[in-house]
Amino acid sequence: MARSGSVNYLFGARFYKMAFVEFGNPAAPAVVCVHGLTRNGRDFDALAEALSDRFHVICPDLPGRGKSDWLAEGLAYQPPTYALALAHLLAQINKPVAWVGTSLGGICGMMIAAAQNTPITRLVLNDIGPHIPAAALARIRDYMAAAPERFASFAALAQHLREVHEPFGALSDAEWSSLARSSARQVPDPSGEGKTIAMHYDPKIIEPIRATVPLDVDMWPIWELIHLPRLVIRGARSDLLLPETYERMLAEGAEGYVVQDAGHAPALMDYESQARIKAFLLEG
Repeated sequence: MARSGSVNYLFGARFYKMAFVEFGNPAAPAVVCVHGLTRNGRDFDALAEALSDRFHVICPDLPGRGKSDWLAEGLAYQPPTYALALAHLLAQINKPVAWVGTSLGGICGMMIAAAQNTPITRLVLNDIGPHIPAAALARIRDYMAAAPERFASFAALAQHLREVHEPFGALSDAEWSSLARSSARQVPDPSGEGKTIAMHYDPKIIEPIRATVPLDVDMWPIWELIHLPRLVIRGARSDLLLPETYERMLAEGAEGYVVQDAGHAPALMDYESQARIKAFLLEG
């Protein structure tokens, strides 16, 4: 069962709160699971439950998402900011951790794993690698820009998620409903009467990607600094982790696993993906 917590971090001249949920015995080996750009830590509920018999699993909401504080400036929603907040969480955990990162969460994981004296001992990258093509970034920018700010009903939000996150894979109705529940927040209706529904993130998180023309991202120099066991998961239809990037990562020592019915990024709710991750983590 999930337990709620939070950690404070200093950014600029202000302290902010970053929320998390945790599963399992706090005395067990730690696993930190970090979500993608528009998501939150509850995406990992199914994986965390599957791991909780052997691990202490901590799933933060990155700044501006879920129950975490929103930042004052939209352009501050950048990987270095997230890495700073996550470093405070790692300091609170205060022991070695394995890392599971989906997309943006994997970028943060690579940055932290490449640092000297990193507490990360094993790294799982879910559909993210050292090369990110501009076309995939443009697609993400466009679907975020087109997303409605408000939804007339929970059902409308749930349908939106099914459409934009179809690449998550073949999820059941119950799994889509679970994602929708953790993705929704109630906000005042613009008319001033009653409540309406919005996504559970700060709309300003799009500002950094909207402020620039998308270009290919090259993180190979960071990748070369990572000297620990790595498992790379790829959605077979992914446009973000390209086959040639995936193959190079494997050639350079990473283990690999392909989710056949998914694109960017596999939801990690299926037994096979969870079993592969658990087996990798137990190797340590």
